[in-house]
Amino acid sequence: MIIVMKPQAPESSVRQIVRIIEENGLEAHLSTGKQVTIIGVVGDKNKLTNKNLELMNDVDRIVPVTETYKQASRKFHPEDSIVKVGSHIIGPGTLTIMAGPCAVETEEQLLSIAHAVKKAGAQFVRGGAYKPRTSPYSFQGLEEDGLRYMAKAKEETGLNTICEVISADAINAAVKYVDMLQVGARNMQNFQLLREVGQSGKPVLLKRGLSATIDEWLNAAEYIIAEGNPNVVLCERGIRTFETATRNTLDLSAVPVIKSKSHLPIIVDPSHATGVRSYVGPLAKAAVACGADGLMIEVHNDPEHALSDGAQSLTFDQFDQLMAEMKDYIQLAGRKL
Repeated sequence: MIIVMKPQAPESSVRQIVRIIEENGLEAHLSTGKQVTIIGVVGDKNKLTNKNLELMNDVDRIVPVTETYKQASRKFHPEDSIVKVGSHIIGPGTLTIMAGPCAVETEEQLLSIAHAVKKAGAQFVRGGAYKPRTSPYSFQGLEEDGLRYMAKAKEETGLNTICEVISADAINAAVKYVDMLQVGARNMQNFQLLREVGQSGKPVLLKRGLSATIDEWLNAAEYIIAEGNPNVVLCERGIRTFETATRNTLDLSAVPVIKSKSHLPIIVDPSHATGVRSYVGPLAKAAVACGADGLMIEVHNDPEHALSDGAQSLTFDQFDQLMAEMKDYIQLAGRKL
């Protein structure tokens, strides 16, 4: 449940209620707005049955929360969250661009891509050092060598870095090299992995599972937040449907639905959603128009010879053109790079 305080309620009243909640073995989570403070309560609310909190001074009302996710809910946190990665902000008013190869192949390859996407206006370079592939015979990634190349790219360009992790060992290595951890679609409900990235101290990008509902996705985010890590960004990357014209079906409706249900930022990955580079641009623009907080776009120096997902990767020239074309969309959406 959540306890909504009256406008301008004094801090002493808020502290008193928090104390009662914690003395009864529950957790209190404060969300302080410009005028109203909301206290989210996590735990068995039956323990508060006889406390008559609704009658206490400066309490406006008590609202039950029926969703199984609590801290990811907008009811707990009415204002949009901002996730800081280094000096960069992901959230309201900004449009974050994460760009780079599906897989880190060589140091030279990654550095050339990082410089190119930086020049075009990206704030992050993305690159896979651990690749959970459908086939065990496909390229699986360079692992820690790839992470070292990511750190080198940051050193040379100043870009923030993000890499997918697939195990506790991968997390332990990645936290030494990159700024943000990514949980991929195949691991969205790997609950032990979610707990471990929650304990990592790094911001986390959580991709939607191939067949996950939005509530399942938000419950996955709750696992991370419940470990004391509120810095979660969601990523819509397409879901599996009967359609075969694209790799997946991009669910752009997820953006406004998430905005209504949760305070967490959400970005869109049109590359994995479509699997076809010519479709990436139109859906990137549509994602900006419907309120996404950012985009993740695959860019490669030589897509035709990429070791992973070349068909959906943009060339440098194509990425430059897309970034130029999106300027008006970004401005109309009231955002800035």
